[in-house]
Amino acid sequence: MQFPESWLRAFCNPSLTSQQLADTLTMAGLEVEELRPFAPAFTGVVVGQILSAEQHPNADRLRVCQVDVGQGAPLNIVCGAPNARAGIKIPCATVGALLPPPGEDGKAFAIKLGKLRGVESQGMLCSAKELQISEESNGLLELDEDAVIGRNIREQLGLDDMLFTLKLTPNLAHCLSVYGIAREVSALTGAPLLQPEFPKVAVQVQDQLPVSVQAPDLCGRFSGRIVRGVNTTAQTPAWMVERLARCGQRSISPLVDISNYVMFELGRPSHIFDLDKIHGGLQVRWGRDGEQLKLLNGTTVTVDAHVGVIADDREVESLAGIMGGNATAVSDDTQNIFIEAAFWWPKAIAGRSRRYNFSTDAGHRFERGVDPSTTVEHVERITQLVLDICGGQAGPLDDQTLALPEGKPVTLRVARAAKVIGMPVTQAQCAGALRRLGLDVTEGEGTVTVAPPAFRFDLQIEEDLVEEVARVIGYEQLPTNPPLAPITAKLRTEAKRGPFAVRRQLAQLGYQETINFSFVEERWEHELAGNTDPIKLLNPIASQMSVMRSSLLGSLIAVLKFNLDRKAQRVRLFELGRVFRKDAAVKDSDTTVAGFDQPMRAAGLCYGPVDALQWGRADRAVDFFDVKGDVQSLLAPMQASFRPGEHPAMHPGRCASVWLGERCIGHVGELHPKWRQAYDLALAPVLFELELDAVLQRDVPVFQAVSRHQPVDRDLAIVVKESVTHAAVMDAVHAGGGDLLRQAVLFDVYRPKKQGDAPAGGLAADEKSLAVRLTLNRDDATLTDEEIDGAVKGALEALAQRVAARLRA
Repeated sequence: MQFPESWLRAFCNPSLTSQQLADTLTMAGLEVEELRPFAPAFTGVVVGQILSAEQHPNADRLRVCQVDVGQGAPLNIVCGAPNARAGIKIPCATVGALLPPPGEDGKAFAIKLGKLRGVESQGMLCSAKELQISEESNGLLELDEDAVIGRNIREQLGLDDMLFTLKLTPNLAHCLSVYGIAREVSALTGAPLLQPEFPKVAVQVQDQLPVSVQAPDLCGRFSGRIVRGVNTTAQTPAWMVERLARCGQRSISPLVDISNYVMFELGRPSHIFDLDKIHGGLQVRWGRDGEQLKLLNGTTVTVDAHVGVIADDREVESLAGIMGGNATAVSDDTQNIFIEAAFWWPKAIAGRSRRYNFSTDAGHRFERGVDPSTTVEHVERITQLVLDICGGQAGPLDDQTLALPEGKPVTLRVARAAKVIGMPVTQAQCAGALRRLGLDVTEGEGTVTVAPPAFRFDLQIEEDLVEEVARVIGYEQLPTNPPLAPITAKLRTEAKRGPFAVRRQLAQLGYQETINFSFVEERWEHELAGNTDPIKLLNPIASQMSVMRSSLLGSLIAVLKFNLDRKAQRVRLFELGRVFRKDAAVKDSDTTVAGFDQPMRAAGLCYGPVDALQWGRADRAVDFFDVKGDVQSLLAPMQASFRPGEHPAMHPGRCASVWLGERCIGHVGELHPKWRQAYDLALAPVLFELELDAVLQRDVPVFQAVSRHQPVDRDLAIVVKESVTHAAVMDAVHAGGGDLLRQAVLFDVYRPKKQGDAPAGGLAADEKSLAVRLTLNRDDATLTDEEIDGAVKGALEALAQRVAARLRA
């Protein structure tokens, strides 16, 4: 909210400088976002009066003016403004004056004695734009007739005024007016507050407009009156135009200006109808489906049963508490008006204007709460201004009270206040602070009870009163105490690493991190996660983001497609993120919601060449084993096993489940051919998705001395069925090799080529030959031939029993 300091000081004038006043407001919770002078610095400009304005002898658009500036002899000034004429009073910059810089170079513009087309000019007549007090320039700035000739223009126009811009929190609705802020300043500084008076205007006509309030849950009080015979072509007084301008509101017409002025002055939005455009009476009710209204801003909106309206016997005339309609707007032809001031329930107004993608000052105030006890007084204030400016005859005031908010007493425990504020406060301090705010206070033993006034919608619980006490005492008075609890670093156990370490390792492997929305397209869940019952959002931000993801793979494929569409050739992506799935076994806790599991996952994707563009190796596309190696590196030193697996997003024959011990922690594999075709991918990306809690685990290293004895290698060439897996062979070797077996490595696979109708090399069509190297050793002695032969024999027997292997001839 923006307002001029001079208007504030008209209600409450503390002995503080502008900066001190701004600091006081800020420390009381009314943050001063900006404090700036209304007019820039300039000197040498005084009030002048044009005595005569003659045509320039050598220029059609220039006039030679004789200007009285209070120096005895008039000044001869050449002026090109279209409104330069005899008799008006204007700002005059005399020789030596320094005007605000016209450009961005920051240099003041100096007025010198000079000649224009051969005629001497002894100064300059100024417009509002040249003085930089307005963006509009329609010629010279014409001053009031009572302006004192020769007086400094800054003093004449009050240009040394400061503009305050407050950034108010929603609970400070009572400060959305100059008087409301003055009330706070009075409480904070002790300076006297000028109470506004609302004398009743004389009733000269007996006309009343029938008003029916049909929705007490929309409107709790409705006040209004008719004024006949107004002159809407009258000029808004300069003082009102000036105050509105300094609040950031431009002058529109006298009636609109009066309504806006009272809103800024007292915080009461109101509306003035053209009485002659109202058909019958007014109805205050909820809207009806399909009803339309053209607003003052030119837009046409459709209302429903959740939007409050003011309607006449034919149509809707206004959005209740938000904006008036175009059909009953006042104009230059208006002669009779109806002034309305009402109390609208905040819940009935909140969010309505945002439904139509605009906001108004009225809606901003009503949805926070406006004092319901002063509707009559404010109608009197508006009426008096209308009569003073536009004339007319006022009718009787109609006031209907249906339902008003009941302010329930709130009790403050002094001990509780001292604990929350963090400093010792007495009961007298608490009661005194609250009384200074104009609150009705009752004291008990160790307690202070407040009956909230009608304008304080925010005082509902004890903490609200604690805040008020702290604000009035002053936040700057709070002591600075160090925390009493010891501060200790939270160290992660050696058997676990953090997510950042996982991100760093994946980045070292050449992957780039991507961060995606947790809500995704429902089709992804069906196709790529096999989730037929995803968690649906009640209010999705877009139709294609309607469910919560249960897998990270859909997001990665979408990012891959986005990059490929922009001609990327090699893409490696990863994401660490949360997934969401229904699980009836999950109970409510500080970190979980009953019925929903939210684990973290780590997922990655590779597409395109294995290496970036280089010359050292032949180009080839990334395959399953490349990504499998990356997964092994990510899990190391833990030894993961890989078993044939199935995943809805992956190729049925090129997918493996990843196991740590007896727990399946994820999958790795190529994208399923049908999804590759659906996404129009030239190559098959290889993906993996793992449970993050398993990836974060680490085996703690255990010291083991290096054997001083020579290890022994033995190579076995065995024949097994084509269906036998590498994992089954390794399990059999380790099971039979005994304690002496240190390592077993597969180093060759042989499948003979067919010669005619039979395979060569003594192998059947469904057989393959595997070469395995066994490394044997012991720590305390050199191996004997008997020990070596026994370990090899044990491995061969286990292979024969478990996988039906035989030594290759």
